[in-house]
Amino acid sequence: MPSEFALIDRYFRRGSRHTVLGIGDDGAIVRPSAGCELVISTDMLVAGTHFLAATEPTDLGWKTLAVNVSDLAAMGAQPRWALLAAALPEANEAWIEKFADGFFACADAFDIDVIGGDTTKGPRNFCVTIFGEVPAGQALLRSGAQAGDEIWVSGMPGRAALALAHLQGRTALSEPALTDCLAALQRPQPRVALGLALRGLATAAIDVSDGLLADLGHILTASGKTAVLQTAVPHSGHFILPTPTFERECYLAGGDDYELVFTAPPALRAQVEALGASLVLPLHCLGNIAAGIPGQLTVLDPTGQPIDIARRGYDHFS
Repeated sequence: MPSEFALIDRYFRRGSRHTVLGIGDDGAIVRPSAGCELVISTDMLVAGTHFLAATEPTDLGWKTLAVNVSDLAAMGAQPRWALLAAALPEANEAWIEKFADGFFACADAFDIDVIGGDTTKGPRNFCVTIFGEVPAGQALLRSGAQAGDEIWVSGMPGRAALALAHLQGRTALSEPALTDCLAALQRPQPRVALGLALRGLATAAIDVSDGLLADLGHILTASGKTAVLQTAVPHSGHFILPTPTFERECYLAGGDDYELVFTAPPALRAQVEALGASLVLPLHCLGNIAAGIPGQLTVLDPTGQPIDIARRGYDHFS
């Protein structure tokens, strides 16, 4: 059976593009670009909580890095470097090779150097620490939303939650929705290009990891504002849903989408729409920021009546 260090050398030591010294010493050495600040984030994926045991290792490798890349996208940062710490129940080389293939496919897609980490034996879980660069003073924050700003979301949140519900037997998806939703769950696409383009355009931003309402709530709390949202964008056409509100709940509270929610002044609507067209990425205007009780959020149905939303997102300890 290969040693820990043999596994690292065989599957995780790759060439570096932006790194002075990478894997092999007690620490890595990086040199940030002149005039840039470092943006640093970390996220953990635990078996049974963040992914199903049957998840294909190549998909899991991609997602392990992608969810961290998404955090940098939400701050308008260019991803540069990542560290991976992994606990594995056994040194299964076939499984590790596929995981590494997916992980480095994501690293290559976003021009990221993997510069170190750690491995140990234990229940399967993965923790990435990621570093990115943003020009000084230009990072997108959660705290900048202003009264009157419009609220936007990229893509189509809810697809990952629908895919998970299908895999768990709580709903049934037919093609082409099944393939589309499974891709959203297993191979999320961090919106780096959107995040970079929103610098100087958006007043606040966050990625949708725990649920659209929950994550928008973080912007409202940090900005000291309230918001009014219109009814969710529908997914209709391909789903057999257990209740009339099931799809709406997936959209509003499902999470695991890694789309971006952001706010921008109404005067910049044309620029936001042009940005979506240039990226070939749907951008939906959901409502408006308002002055009021920080964190308060009202969701309206098509007739303008408030909807009672019992669940707003995922909480690891609730």
